[in-house]
Amino acid sequence: MVDARHELEDLLAGGTAVERLGGGMAWAEGPLWVPSRRAVRCSDIPGDRVMEWHEPTGSWGVLAEGVEFTNGRTLGLGGEVVQCSHGRRRVEVERDGVVTGLVDSWRGHRLNSPNDVVVRSDGTVWFTDPSYGIHRAAEGHPGEEEYGGHHVFRHDPATGELDAVVTDVAMPNGLAFSPDQRVLYVADSSRSPTRDDDPPGDGHAVHAYDVVDGRRCERGRVLAEVDPGLPDGVRVDEHGHVWTTSATAVLVLRPDGSEVGRVPVGEVVSNLCFGGGAGTDVFVTASTSLYRLRTRVRDAAAVLAPRG
Repeated sequence: MVDARHELEDLLAGGTAVERLGGGMAWAEGPLWVPSRRAVRCSDIPGDRVMEWHEPTGSWGVLAEGVEFTNGRTLGLGGEVVQCSHGRRRVEVERDGVVTGLVDSWRGHRLNSPNDVVVRSDGTVWFTDPSYGIHRAAEGHPGEEEYGGHHVFRHDPATGELDAVVTDVAMPNGLAFSPDQRVLYVADSSRSPTRDDDPPGDGHAVHAYDVVDGRRCERGRVLAEVDPGLPDGVRVDEHGHVWTTSATAVLVLRPDGSEVGRVPVGEVVSNLCFGGGAGTDVFVTASTSLYRLRTRVRDAAAVLAPRG
């Protein structure tokens, strides 16, 4: 049963200190704990490379280059890596170093630049599709918004279906399910741009949607306005707390949107994931670096049972 009546100190192990694991990136994104490698993988998007930190040895370095500007990633039900590619404008799957496309178009039009992705326990793939990768020259290839929007999609690999499930968020970014998968959280990172190549917008909130029949999103509402900064990556722990970003801090929210607390990182935070041997470490990508925060909780998906 979800119990989110915690204070920040109840969630953290050893206080709010973060440990820097590696650096040297231009803009770090898309962290994922890969159990089979006992490693955290993340993207240096402008560097067009994937970086990896190996837990047993503490080694840090380049895993792959020329990756077509990958961004967010998650694990599939079989342990494969499902990732977003700005450059290929698609969601793709990596198994043992071999990358294949999963979905790249909707109603005959190319996707924009898939940004972040989660896999539900029924195997469906849910992802956000803002347009950063076709507007920011350093993060993809210049292109047109072919279907005329920025949607959250649900893809069923078993049938090939691709459905738009959220269409009212200006620039959907990170996303995550509640522990019972009845709520989908979506970050809107479209606050008035500071870059000439960004599309306009004024969103800086985490939105919540009820998931109906595992297929549709209804009754959308603002869970919380984020200030300072923007919500980018989103994760949910086993108690239902929503972990997201706010400028140079990790922000933790209760399911009702009230704030539990913030953990300062020191660089502008982009994304985060749970992982480590016990599943209780939070790995944070922030500007140029990868950090680790020790906690007492795990990702909601890691404790979900049964899967399917």
